[in-house]
Amino acid sequence: MDMPLDALSDVSDEALLVLYANGDRAAARALTIRLTPRMLAFAGRILGDRAEAEDVAQEAMLRLWRVAPDWRQGEAQVATWLYRVASNLCTDRLRRRKRQAATTLEDAPDLPDGAPGVVAALIAGDRIRALEAALAALPERQRQAVVLRHIEGLGNPEIAAVMDIGVEAVESLTARGKRALTALLAGQRAELGYEDDGHDARQ
Repeated sequence: MDMPLDALSDVSDEALLVLYANGDRAAARALTIRLTPRMLAFAGRILGDRAEAEDVAQEAMLRLWRVAPDWRQGEAQVATWLYRVASNLCTDRLRRRKRQAATTLEDAPDLPDGAPGVVAALIAGDRIRALEAALAALPERQRQAVVLRHIEGLGNPEIAAVMDIGVEAVESLTARGKRALTALLAGQRAELGYEDDGHDARQ
């Protein structure tokens, strides 16, 4: 018999996976609700494409369901394992893109009128796009490390497990990636609406 969904909110990821492996469909729904948004956000930051990110998140969850019956408790955290799968899937897609070499740039949209609220929204949108463009310009491994550390909020040991590298290598990648991001964004302060005198540019 399935446990009520609201009774599973405090159950660990690993326990939910074990429950699912034993046939509890509510446990699968709880784990999906808990983990899918995180995988979707991570893949979106790495790939810069919502549709591809959805495919990665779905495939990562499918792989989790497949390994559930054979899951060895205590060997890895479920979320860490899932990030690693999603990371590998993203890497495969990025390599496929390079082989296809079919990147196109969309024409920039016309600017609407300069009403304060519209200007503020445009500035906010420009900042997000600038960050995403800067992330996309980073080497692949630096981008993964920066996203996992500074956006997803994982600790260095977790990132090391996801990326299959040592903690010192994680520290090096995140430090280099952060410096590169700062350099990439440094020349865009004015056009992104940041005032040199320290005042916020929001209306």
